[in-house]
Amino acid sequence: MQFPHSLPLINKLMIKTIDEIEFDKELLNDYDFQQYLTKQLDLIDWDFTQDIINQIVLWKVNRYAKIDINTFELLNKINKQEIKFSDDLIRKILENLISIKWIKLPIASTILRFKNPNVFQIIDQRVYRIIYWKELDLSWLKNNEIIDLYLLYLKDLSEKCNKYSIDFALSDRILYLLDKKVNKKVKIKY
Repeated sequence: MQFPHSLPLINKLMIKTIDEIEFDKELLNDYDFQQYLTKQLDLIDWDFTQDIINQIVLWKVNRYAKIDINTFELLNKINKQEIKFSDDLIRKILENLISIKWIKLPIASTILRFKNPNVFQIIDQRVYRIIYWKELDLSWLKNNEIIDLYLLYLKDLSEKCNKYSIDFALSDRILYLLDKKVNKKVKIKY
């Protein structure tokens, strides 16, 4: 193992070390990385749990999504036992979720899936391509088009589940594994 002082020098024109610069002692005032979560983690003064470790990992990879109260209220209108929801409610929940930093349709659909797997399923590259045999590309769509695509996906997924006797509540997992098995040579584009 090589230690940092024994590694080759980096191009001196690109990097400056602390020995070469003067810095303002007030620099910490500019620190604004994941402000909400950083404050929460800084306050922890008790035994760590898996939830705390999960939050630290999300903090480190800069993927912590702070959800507002209004979105929680809408999301909590979904009951795990119900099998039908108004399109207006679903659209409003999806609008709120996909407008939150770090939450796009795959994450929003994952949240909804764990809220009620009998109605919602995860949309991801693998399941999407095994249904439609094309890549899922949301980059060029507006939010309302993304929501339309997801609602159509749920309808089409339901039809495929009925046709092939797949349990809808488990279909995202089943089709994910099926795609990995039968399309393993086709790379996923993320």
